[in-house]
Order: sequence, then C-alpha cells, then structure tokens
Amino acid sequence: MSSPFRILLKGLILTLFVALILPLFPDMGHLSGYNRIFPGRKRLPFGENPARAYNLSLYNLDAMFAAHEISQPKAAVEYRIILIGDSSVWGTLLKPDQTLAGQLNQRELTFCGKTAHFYNLGYPTISLTKDLLLLDYAARYKPDAIIWLTTLEAFPLEKQLTSPLVANNATDIQGLIDRYDLPLDPHDPELVHLTYWSQTLFGQRRALADFIRLQLYGVMWAATGVDQVYSENYTPPKTDFEVGEDAFHNLQRPLDESQLAFDILSAGIDLSPAPVLFVNEPMLISQGTNSNLRYNFFYPRWAYDEYRIQLAQKADENEWNYLDIWDILPNHEFTNSAIHLTPEGTLELASNVIDALQVKCEE
Repeated sequence: MSSPFRILLKGLILTLFVALILPLFPDMGHLSGYNRIFPGRKRLPFGENPARAYNLSLYNLDAMFAAHEISQPKAAVEYRIILIGDSSVWGTLLKPDQTLAGQLNQRELTFCGKTAHFYNLGYPTISLTKDLLLLDYAARYKPDAIIWLTTLEAFPLEKQLTSPLVANNATDIQGLIDRYDLPLDPHDPELVHLTYWSQTLFGQRRALADFIRLQLYGVMWAATGVDQVYSENYTPPKTDFEVGEDAFHNLQRPLDESQLAFDILSAGIDLSPAPVLFVNEPMLISQGTNSNLRYNFFYPRWAYDEYRIQLAQKADENEWNYLDIWDILPNHEFTNSAIHLTPEGTLELASNVIDALQVKCEE
C-alpha cells in the first residue's frame, strides 16, 4: 500500500471515529466566546433574520446560556434576580435596555445590602413547560429571587410541548416529567427524540453550524447592541371581532382546570431554587366591535374571567406571592400583540413588579 494512500485511509478512519464518538463527550456550549471575547447577551438567543438582527434561534441550552450574561460568575455583592416568561419578557420590538429586566436594572436597586441585577431569561413562545425548562436550567446560576410572568395562553395542556425549544430538548423534558410528576406524556410525538446517529458530529452538523454562527454574530452584537429587527411598521393587535368568536383552543365553558397546566406552575414555584413572584401579565383589552365577547385575539371573556378566578384560588390556597396586573395598561401601550408592550408600558410594569417583590435576606 502506497504511503499517500495509507495517510488518506488513516485520515478517513480518524474522521469517521471522531464523527461517531461525539455523543461520548460533553457539550461544546462551554466553548462560547461570549463573556470572554465579547460581552454576554442581555437576552437568550432568538431570531429569524440573522443577517439584520445578529441573532438566531438554536435549541442547545448549554450554548444559549453560555452566550447570556448570566453565565458570568456571581459576585459576592450581587443579589441575582431572574425573569422568566414569554416574548413580552424577552422584549419583542424593545431594545435591551427597554425590556423589563433592562428598566429594572436602571433603577440601581439594593436588597440585603447587595446590588440587584435582573437577568432576562424570557423566551418567545408561550408555554409553562418552556418556562419550567428554563427555570430548571437557570437554577445552576444561584438566583436569589425569581419573577415569573405569564398569561392564560401558557396554560392549555395541549400546547405544553409544542414550543420548538421544548420539543428539541426531549431528554430534559422527560427528566422534568419524572422529577415533578407532570401531567405530560414523555412519549408525546411532539418531542424530538435523538437517535445515536443524530447525536454524532455528522448528525449534529446543523447544530454545530448554528453554534459557530452565534459566535460570529457576537462580534456585531458587541459593536452595535442590536439583537433583533426593530421595525416601526407593524400590524397592531386585532380589536374587532365577529359574533361567534368565543372559542379558546378546544376548551368549553365552564373552563375545565384539569385541562390547564396548574400542576406545572405549582412544580415550578414549589421546587424553585429561590422565592418566586408570580405575575399575571398585562394584556390589551379591546374596545372594538364585539369586544363584549373577546378581550383580545387570545381570549374570549368567559375563558379569561374563569382563569383569573381559578388562578387566584390556587395562589391563595398555596400561599404564592401572586400579582395580578392584567388590566393596568391602556391600549396604546401595546405594540404588535395583545401582550407586547411599549417602553413606557414596560416602565409601568416594572414599577408594579418592584412594589410586589418580596425579598428574604439571610440572617
């Protein structure tokens, strides 16, 4: 066998060997350049227009959190508060300093003799299971308090596993189901179960490419602070409705609480690594045609009213620190959705959240 051929054959065998044993090695998320070469991001990676937003969506939790500022070591003088929720917390159409976390940080608050730092761990898509997934992962960063904002749309059991972030973290979700005894099917077809082959270097080539692209976009993120497309031309939320538009998913009145994810909410609050302030977030209340039937695009009045009654009862029974501020904002403080806020609306939300936050200091 000629020498060049032997070298080629050895190279091929080595490449195949590396490609097939990748599942035996730890995830490469810890190799991130964020918080080392360039600053950590103010919110979790998410984006559909990478070329303009210098951001993209990926589902590897290690890589996502490694890119976030929360992965920096916790200082001895830091009081660490994390915010969990949907796209309204993440901050659709809001710059990082305009989000709820950003505006809270600008207040330069102190708790227990320490400087408060609020971390934005909100993520687009509405699902309590998605929130629990992020909350469980974030426990390793030793939060001192948690602010969890959500709304009825996050509660239907039928949609708990439909978030792409949830579906593509099947192993973690199955662990949560087992540990917290959640009312979810670990074998649900929504969950993407990886085969051995799909976990190899060859099978993970798309995920690896996304990881590398996220590192490259870190340069532009550091230079501009831009992490989404800040369009001023958006369609406002729907406020006019037709007669008969009173459906909410596949649920019928009276609202059956067994079809809602109250157990998932309870698991998140009761087993949280830190005290939780649970917030029923603000939403637009339509004053348009047939607004007596629906509050907004998301909710018929009957469903939302019954949800609020059930949620208040659960909070009282379980002694949750619960803040219901669903109706505090006028309609002009919403942008392209019944839950997405303007900077001014977010500022009002921040004031209400701070007033309700209960801080426990170590003696």
